[in-house]
Amino acid sequence: MSASDQERIAARPAASGPTPRDERIEGLDLLRGFAVLGILAMNIQSFAMVDPTYFNPAVSGDFTGVNFAVWLVSHVFADMKFITIFSMLFGAGIVFLCMRAERRGEPPARVLRRRTVWLLVFGLAHAYLFWTGDILVWYSFSGTLAYLFWRLRPGRLVAWGLLLLAVGTGVYLFFQWSLPYWPPEAVANNRMWWDPPPEVVAARLDAYRGGWLEQMQERIPGALAMQTFVYLIFGLWRTLGPMLLGMAFLKWGIVSGQRTTRFYTTMAVGGAACGVPLVVSGLFWNLSHGWAWASSMYGGSLFNYWGSLFIASAYIALVMLAWQGGWMKGAQRLLAPVGRMAFTSYILQTIVCTTIFYGHGLGLYGSTPRWGQALVVAGVWGLIIVVANWWLAHYRFGPLEWLWRSLTYRSRQPMRLETA
Repeated sequence: MSASDQERIAARPAASGPTPRDERIEGLDLLRGFAVLGILAMNIQSFAMVDPTYFNPAVSGDFTGVNFAVWLVSHVFADMKFITIFSMLFGAGIVFLCMRAERRGEPPARVLRRRTVWLLVFGLAHAYLFWTGDILVWYSFSGTLAYLFWRLRPGRLVAWGLLLLAVGTGVYLFFQWSLPYWPPEAVANNRMWWDPPPEVVAARLDAYRGGWLEQMQERIPGALAMQTFVYLIFGLWRTLGPMLLGMAFLKWGIVSGQRTTRFYTTMAVGGAACGVPLVVSGLFWNLSHGWAWASSMYGGSLFNYWGSLFIASAYIALVMLAWQGGWMKGAQRLLAPVGRMAFTSYILQTIVCTTIFYGHGLGLYGSTPRWGQALVVAGVWGLIIVVANWWLAHYRFGPLEWLWRSLTYRSRQPMRLETA
C-alpha cells in the first residue's frame, strides 16, 4: 500500500465496523470481482462431474474435440490462477483489517479471530450442506496463521510465501519419490481416488442425481477429506503462501494500482512468459503419460502449481493496467460490485450450480459435456453481475457480507444506502 493510501486511511475517524464505502480501493474491488467469476471456470467441473475429473480430466466424459478444447483453455488460463488471486486478496484484506483495528485501539488478533471463526462456521455449512469443494474452511485455517506475518516487511513476506510454497512442492516430491515403497493398500486407495473404477463412478452419479439426503453419503466423506488430508498436503501451502504474497503486494502498492504503467506492463509480460510455457509443459507431460496416477497425481501437478503463480501475477497486472488506463469502463463498472460482494457471489455460484446439476434440481450431474458446462458458466456470470449491481444500487453490503461483518464487529451494520 502506498504511503498516500495509508495516510488517507489513518486520517479517518476511528469508527467501529468494516471499511466504509469511501475508503474502498476500487481497483481491489475490480480485481476481486474478476477473481471470483474466474473461479467458476474451474469449479464447474466439480459441480457437473465426479470429483476426480477436476484433477484427472480423463476420468469421465468426452475428452476429445471441442470438449478437449474447452478443458485446455480452462486448464491453461483458469486452473489455480483465480484461486491464487483470491488468496492474495484475502491476505491483503487481513492487513487492512488489522490496520483498522489498531486505529480503533482494538487488538487486531481479537477482530481477526472473530472473523475467521465465523468464516469457519460458514465454510462448514457450505461444505457439508451444499458442496465438498468449499474453500472457506481452508481460508479460515490459513487466515489465522497468516495473521502471524502481517507486520513483516514486504520482502520478508515474499520470502516466507515462497518458502511455504516450496514446502508444498517438497511434500509432493516426497510422495512421488516414495511411491515404490508404499504398501499395496495405500497404492490401491490412491489409484482409486485418482482413477475410480466404473462402479465407484456410477455410485457417485447415483448419489448426486438423487435427493439432498442421498447426496450426503458422498458429500460428508468428501468434505472431511478436503478439510484434513487434502488441506495438510496441498491446501495449507497453496493458500497461506499466496496470502503472504498478497500482503506484500498490498504493501508495495501492486494490488492497489499504485505502481507505474511500465511496472505493470513488465509484470504482465514476464508473468505470462514464465507461466504459460510452464503450464503447457505440464500439459504435455501429463498427456504423454496418459494421466497415469503414478506420474500425474503428484509430480505432474507441479508444473501448474508454480505456473499458476506467474499467470495470476500477469492477470493482476493487466487488471491494474485496465483500471489505471480507464479501459472498458462499462465492464469495470459492472465487475466492481461483484468484487464488493464476492462472498455472496461465491456462495451464489454454489446454489445455482448445484440446483442445475444435482438431483434436488435439474439432475444434470454427469451428463453435461464440457462445452455445455462453459455455457452454464457464462450464464451464471451474467446472473451474478446482474444481481450484484442491482443489490448494491440499494444496499451497502451483499447479504452475506453484511451478516459476516455484523457478527465480526458484534453490532448490526447499517444495510440500506440511505442509512449508511
